[in-house]
Amino acid sequence: MSRRGNRGVAYGAMLLLVLGLIGCAPAEEPDNAPGPDETSGAPAPSSSATPNAAPTLNPDGTAEDNIDYFDAVNEGVLNENSDAMGMDFINALVEAGFDKSAMEVTEDYSTVGNRAESIQFSVRWKDACLIGQNGDAVGGYHSVVMPVLDSGTCLVGNTRPIE
Repeated sequence: MSRRGNRGVAYGAMLLLVLGLIGCAPAEEPDNAPGPDETSGAPAPSSSATPNAAPTLNPDGTAEDNIDYFDAVNEGVLNENSDAMGMDFINALVEAGFDKSAMEVTEDYSTVGNRAESIQFSVRWKDACLIGQNGDAVGGYHSVVMPVLDSGTCLVGNTRPIE
């Protein structure tokens, strides 16, 4: 196997390791915000801090700067359709402002017609890749920012045309 082939295998293994570790992260602790005032029954005064704004596309930013927006778009797809297929994610990402020509997506079905256990989709962003993966076999939706492969692509293995 060539050095380039070894590097692709290494990137693929690294992606699987990262996505596997994401599923092992501990759940966040619940917010211990004060509840209603015990004596009056009135709600406790609220803080003057503004809530976090929804993420937006940052065309001048890095892939890291845009991962929250990438996730918000993909999680929105899953909120609308928990059985979403690859092109559902691609179409939503295009509608959200990502460059369709920089995208890749794996097949929804195996060569024998079975539904894929997970699908991957990506957007090449400058010198990095926003990569999403979804499926029961991987514990739902996960994402990661990875470097572009030597091939100039983001995903290892076969992908399908995006029209």
